[in-house]
Amino acid sequence: MRPLTNIYVFACVFTCTLWNNIQPTVENEFIANYSSNLLTNVPKNISVHTHVLDLSHNKISGLSISEFISLPDLQVLNLSHNLITELDFSIFTFNEDLGYLDLSHNNILKVYCQTLPYLRHLDLSFNKFTALPICQEFGNMFRLEYLGLSAAMIRRSDFMYIIHLQLHTVILTLEDFSLYESQSLTALNTRNLDIVFAANQNFIFSLLYDGMSTAENLRIVNLRYTLSYKDFPAPPLTLLKKIKTTALVLDTVDLQWAIILQIFLLIWYSPVEHLTVRNLTFRGPVSELPEHELLLFLGSLEQLISSGGSMKTLTLEHVRNRAYYFNQEILYRQFSEMNIASLTIYDAYMPHMLCPNRTSSFQSLNFSHNALTDELFQNCHTLTDLKLLILQRNKFESLPKVSFMTSHMKSLKYLDVSGNLLRHDAADVQCRWAESLTELDLSSNQLMDAVFECLPVNIKKLHLQSNQITRVPKGLAELKSLEELNLAQNSLADLPGCGGFTSLEVLNVEMNLILTPSADFFQSCTRVRELQAGHNPFRCSCELQDFVRLERRSGGKLAGWPAAYVCEYPEDLKGTQLKDFHLSELACNATLLLVTALLLTLALVAVVAFLCIFLDAPWYVRMTWQWTQTKRRARQSRPEEQESVLQFHAFISYSERDSLWVKNELIPNLEKGEGCVQLCQHERNFIPGKSIVENIINCIEKSYKSIFVLSPNFVQSEWCHYELYFAHHKLFSESSNSLILILLEPIPPYVIPARYHKLKALMAKRTYLEWPKERSKRALFWANLRAAISINLPISFEANEEQSEVTSTSSISQHVNN
Repeated sequence: MRPLTNIYVFACVFTCTLWNNIQPTVENEFIANYSSNLLTNVPKNISVHTHVLDLSHNKISGLSISEFISLPDLQVLNLSHNLITELDFSIFTFNEDLGYLDLSHNNILKVYCQTLPYLRHLDLSFNKFTALPICQEFGNMFRLEYLGLSAAMIRRSDFMYIIHLQLHTVILTLEDFSLYESQSLTALNTRNLDIVFAANQNFIFSLLYDGMSTAENLRIVNLRYTLSYKDFPAPPLTLLKKIKTTALVLDTVDLQWAIILQIFLLIWYSPVEHLTVRNLTFRGPVSELPEHELLLFLGSLEQLISSGGSMKTLTLEHVRNRAYYFNQEILYRQFSEMNIASLTIYDAYMPHMLCPNRTSSFQSLNFSHNALTDELFQNCHTLTDLKLLILQRNKFESLPKVSFMTSHMKSLKYLDVSGNLLRHDAADVQCRWAESLTELDLSSNQLMDAVFECLPVNIKKLHLQSNQITRVPKGLAELKSLEELNLAQNSLADLPGCGGFTSLEVLNVEMNLILTPSADFFQSCTRVRELQAGHNPFRCSCELQDFVRLERRSGGKLAGWPAAYVCEYPEDLKGTQLKDFHLSELACNATLLLVTALLLTLALVAVVAFLCIFLDAPWYVRMTWQWTQTKRRARQSRPEEQESVLQFHAFISYSERDSLWVKNELIPNLEKGEGCVQLCQHERNFIPGKSIVENIINCIEKSYKSIFVLSPNFVQSEWCHYELYFAHHKLFSESSNSLILILLEPIPPYVIPARYHKLKALMAKRTYLEWPKERSKRALFWANLRAAISINLPISFEANEEQSEVTSTSSISQHVNN
């Protein structure tokens, strides 16, 4: 039974959705919600276009026509949970479209009636009416489907005005109830009937009997009876022929065991097919019932149960036993022998259930939230028609025993043993499941990797979430029919392969310990169409980038993408969605990185080889090192003379093979006559005891100019190359114009070695003096040369002349040999 107690919610949601789709910009113009605003009156600023008005949970005590006359389009009005004491339907005269009116949970004592022809839902329940507030005008509300009423007394004549109405749901709230005339309810014409009795009063059982004769779906709340079972009015036998109810719900039942037995016998004989009893408390002592009556009851019940009746499903939820001197095995036997299709005993502290003595008609059993153990249904061969078995939150511990329990259930397709204490220690114990089992729920247990040794081979859906599984062992599980596997909330470190799951289509590994899922998952699991792998502590690395790339190629197979896929490590990327995480191809491709490094190495080797072979780079490095060391030693030995003082006009660099020209032509012509030039020559000015390199550097630094006598012999001299290098270094370090080139003999380009690239550059960019062969031109040559080295030295020539007389025999000899 599903009475339409939520029509208001449906109407609000439907109207909101409808108008939101049509006019989303003026949604508030059609829906006005003033609920829980401590209002004492209806607001005056409500839009005239309002369709849905919620004024519930306020302190409104009175209503007037002026408050609703300006709302001609009003369709839904909720005034429940206020302080209204009187109701005059005439205030809604101008609300012709009003179809839903809820005035429940107020203090209404009196009603002034008027026909509201469009009204479909009227709720006056949970008010303070003495008699049912059914006016003659109610009979003209032909569209009325839902009617909520409350009263302290009910008489047969109360329903006379609405006998002809085809109602869908009627709800009666009977607080402070004092009078009920038998068979009054039978005058109603409704499909669903709800009766809410006062919780602190003894229930009038004729209401139950009449209700079962009135509606197909009957719900009764608060069946309480504190008097002796002897005062309990037994149901009339003629009632069985009048019962219409096929679905009965009894909510909050507190009765003695003997009364429960009588009511159950009545229901079993009746056409009731679906019985639900919630919050059942049965009391004792059973010993108060005479033994012959108890035996009669139990005998009749057993005979009736074994013979069968109309009942198909029985649901008992939240059962509490307050009876004592009570053999529960008697009750278990009655339940086990029931000839019904579905039995649910939920939250009843039930420790055991007996196996039926003969082949049972049970197709569905639900014993959730009890205290059942591994002894349940062991060696039970009578549950051959059972298809669904739910054993959530009990005390099962052994997975093999659970498998043996099902081995004789030839029709079993679904088994739920979640929320237990199940373990499997991978011992030599074999598991034997029902071959028909296709869906198994083992979630929220204590199972580890060995569970894959004890699974039904024909399973299609397997739930293993919230266990202690760290991996799926390869080669142990051959579940070729498995289509859905749920491994969420375990301790997996990677995605499982599909070696034993060739038919797998859906895999859930959410909330595990997967840092870097395998990127080849979809290659090995070709039939998987959905992978739920979100909410794992992903480590954003190159391997994970392969997984992200896989998602793009998989075509949306990752469920929850991208919100559920977030980096956890490293710390600087924590909270970054995987779709926003990127690394370069070079950083992640080892082959590409190796090839790139190899190519760079080869390029570096080629450059070094080029520098060494063609540009003589090692020689330049060695010379630079020597020059640096010489400068350092000079500063350390004479810190007071760190800056050298010029002593010579020019330093002469030449090959020993050209020494005759230097001694016979160059030196005599520059040092003689007026304005003579002070020259620095290695034979005269190198200091004994110092290395040749130090002497060369000192002479170049003490000379204003450096004269290089160029010839084929020059480019063959190693020491000439040193001198040219150091002079060129001075040129750039001091930004001076200190080089003078004299071309003594033409030098063919091919004669100049590759390492003399500086000489080539100097000859290409700088003007040089060429020694003329004709004597007539030599005077001009000497004039130009003197002009090029013209400078006033800050030191005396005498000091220089004295120093020039010092010779370095060892240095000269080394220099000459080169």
